[in-house]
Amino acid sequence: MSGFRDHPSAFDTAYLAQVFDQPSDALSGFSFAPVGTGQVGDSYRITLEWVFPPEGEASQLPGSLIAKCPAGDPTSRETARNMHLYEIETQFYMRFGGSCGARAPKAYLSTYDAGSGDGVLLLEDMAPAQQIAQMDGCSLEQLLLALNEAALLHQSHWGDATLQQQNWLTYSQEDERRDFLAALVPAIYPEWRARYEGRLPSDILDMGEALVARFGAYMSPTNRRWEEPVVLSHGDFRLDNMLFTDEDGRAIILDWQTVSAGAPMNDIAYCLSTSLADPAVRAREEEALVAHYHAQLGAKAGGYALEQAWQDYRRAAFSGFIMALVSAMLVERTPRGDEMFATMAERSGWQALHLDALSLI
Repeated sequence: MSGFRDHPSAFDTAYLAQVFDQPSDALSGFSFAPVGTGQVGDSYRITLEWVFPPEGEASQLPGSLIAKCPAGDPTSRETARNMHLYEIETQFYMRFGGSCGARAPKAYLSTYDAGSGDGVLLLEDMAPAQQIAQMDGCSLEQLLLALNEAALLHQSHWGDATLQQQNWLTYSQEDERRDFLAALVPAIYPEWRARYEGRLPSDILDMGEALVARFGAYMSPTNRRWEEPVVLSHGDFRLDNMLFTDEDGRAIILDWQTVSAGAPMNDIAYCLSTSLADPAVRAREEEALVAHYHAQLGAKAGGYALEQAWQDYRRAAFSGFIMALVSAMLVERTPRGDEMFATMAERSGWQALHLDALSLI
């Protein structure tokens, strides 16, 4: 295969056949249609028309796959490039796709173009597994399934110091990135607050104001020494990036563009705050949910007490709010995006307030 092809319209039958080590004439045709609601990437279901009879070699070949491509919107695409999102996700599948512990789609092809900063994935089609709309929230039973996968992910490279030797896993920890974010958040907050004034409660907007005033301290390496043990952290562990199926009782984790060598409780606090529609339910159940996750770690949690996990969970309570703030201002603006980010900020804002997370900065 030659050249970098960043959209299904640039594919042909020979290109797709070679992905599966088939001769160039093994496919008679293919079609594609958009799927998903990604903000910084566009996904398509590709239906494959194999020449072989169903009872022959084609029975071992997929009838469809998912192509994850760079965003068509130039603003979103440039944001993804600047934040190395396409590089991170393609590297994840090349290096950890089969060893991350969590259930993730199989990658048939993972390719990255360093010149442009773009990446393309051809992934296993997980249909008929279903996504739960982020804004709808999920049940406690579904949330437990997600936490089980988080524990498997974190177990897989628990305390692995070699993670921090891979540059693509440490972008979020670089001084330049921290300084950029520390400057960006105070700069964009007034516009973000104006956008959501009237949509979000004043308590949450005021909490955001207080966080912004302390953001330099929040981002300082000294303040963030709590971010241990180091694990393989998803970084965007929420319902829009999961699929649920009745087949084996496991959630399927998607969208590995923000994976990093990070702290486990960032994923947990972010997941709990954004997944439950009712903040009162989250406040009532979260200690038990954190305990469930901690128990799933088993022997890996040796030396990492539940009490420490709970305090780290409180410190991580701003994760969802900050993601909603930054993402809303850096990607293509859409009505669905506006409401999704408002919902994330609201749920995570209540979490930070209920846990008095500001007192820990």
